[in-house]
Amino acid sequence: MRFPNRKLHTAVDGEDAGVSAHFRNPLVHELRFTPLQKLKIAVMTVTLFPVRLLFAAFMMLLAWPFAFVATVGRSEDAVEPLSWWRWLVDLVLKAIMRAMWFSGGFHWVRVKGRPALPSEAPILTMAPHSSYFDAIPVTMTMASIVMKAESKDIPVWGTLIKFIRPMFVSRSDQDSRRKTVEEIKRRACSDGEWPQIMIFPEGTCTNRSCLIAFKPGAFIPGVPVQPVLLRYPNEMDTISWTWQGPGAFKILWLTLCQLHNSVEIEYLPTYTPSEEEKKDPALFANNVRRIMAKALGLRIIDYSFEDCQLAMAKGPLQLPKHTCLLEFGRLVRRLGLKAGVTDEVLHEEASRARELCGSRLDVEGFSQYLNQPMTEAVQDIFSLFEEHGKMDVREYVLALSVVCRPFRYLETIKLAFRMFEAQEDGAVVEDELAVILKTALGIGDFAVCDLFRAIDCQDKGKITFDDFCRFLENCPDFVEQYHCLSEPIPQPSRGSTSPSVSQPSTNGFCADFSPRDPSTHSKKQN
Repeated sequence: MRFPNRKLHTAVDGEDAGVSAHFRNPLVHELRFTPLQKLKIAVMTVTLFPVRLLFAAFMMLLAWPFAFVATVGRSEDAVEPLSWWRWLVDLVLKAIMRAMWFSGGFHWVRVKGRPALPSEAPILTMAPHSSYFDAIPVTMTMASIVMKAESKDIPVWGTLIKFIRPMFVSRSDQDSRRKTVEEIKRRACSDGEWPQIMIFPEGTCTNRSCLIAFKPGAFIPGVPVQPVLLRYPNEMDTISWTWQGPGAFKILWLTLCQLHNSVEIEYLPTYTPSEEEKKDPALFANNVRRIMAKALGLRIIDYSFEDCQLAMAKGPLQLPKHTCLLEFGRLVRRLGLKAGVTDEVLHEEASRARELCGSRLDVEGFSQYLNQPMTEAVQDIFSLFEEHGKMDVREYVLALSVVCRPFRYLETIKLAFRMFEAQEDGAVVEDELAVILKTALGIGDFAVCDLFRAIDCQDKGKITFDDFCRFLENCPDFVEQYHCLSEPIPQPSRGSTSPSVSQPSTNGFCADFSPRDPSTHSKKQN
């Protein structure tokens, strides 16, 4: 696998402005400080940070009794007239929350545009979603949001969340996502009786370098929405909380160590969907995303929450930040090649690829292999693997296994050995191991010489899958130990995830609630 030279992405407004293969990965955030910045952080850590942290905690504790009293006896299913004392509690909570953000260095919140009334736009679509600090506009408007059901059981925070009447999604309830979409429809079509719903349609946090794919949940009701933009124009980006990068507490610590943190909220004009968009939530979502991307001056890239599975997967073959597999995953999802891929399907594909061993396909042959018409997406996939106009289809099957089974790297390697091994002894040689590992990591090169010699301790010139597994048990960090990559693999900052887990949860405060339908690729604006 190599980085393509072709243009793979569509820029804002649909212009053919490709993104470099070394573009900034939206799911990765790196922080680098100058010596002077490190000195400032050290000073603030022992002076300003503890004061701010204690004051912010005090403000949350102060808000709790007000939120508790306001939620006692309130129906969760029916909207009630806003009594004078609940209205007063609403004002008090907004003031307390504003004081909490002020104590964290968010001294001014610049607001542009006019917020629409609930009767004008029942749903607010907020982007880009990059941090738990995105809760600032939520506390300013007290709009309802979509939350993971587990959030309501968090002490203090759970009570504050209940006050804004969120919609909870339960991962243990298989029907929870459908129920959430139905609840959004019910509230959005109440003619302004319910509070506005604020939704982060990206469904996960990014570093704000682009707008990734919007989930259709906010657009299924087919009602007018108001796009809302979030900006953090700070000298240092201590805000972003992505799947690879600083963890939650480090983000909090570094942000509270800044003298001032800027935040801008811009309300764009209300977007009323056409009849076609009402029938097609994916088209509706894509068109709203284009408007927001244009206002932000950001690119549109069709990565989605699903790609976080690749970014957060741990293990010896954890993907580096410059992996090409995110792009590969986007393309196969766009063509529908990922839908319905099971272990059995992958083994069948591996058998087909093994039968073609030694035969390298051109782009026409690859198109026929996929049973797909010759499209730009097919050519883009081909360009990820081709050398001198030809490709080995075994690399495609290996990459497909990685994106479909990101937490089961050992099974992917076993599948790769099955495709590449010699029939007489089930072994692979050094060059074949290099192809397997660089394809599994989605990189252009992999230094395998020292690694292969370490595995091939008997100097046979070839190794089996069992040899590789035995070596892996003794040296799980072989990629770094043997300097196989030119730069180290960053460690994910989220909670530990076992290889058996297949569905990550969001890393922001909004839950992924979109129905589990097969992914639909974005449609062009008419």
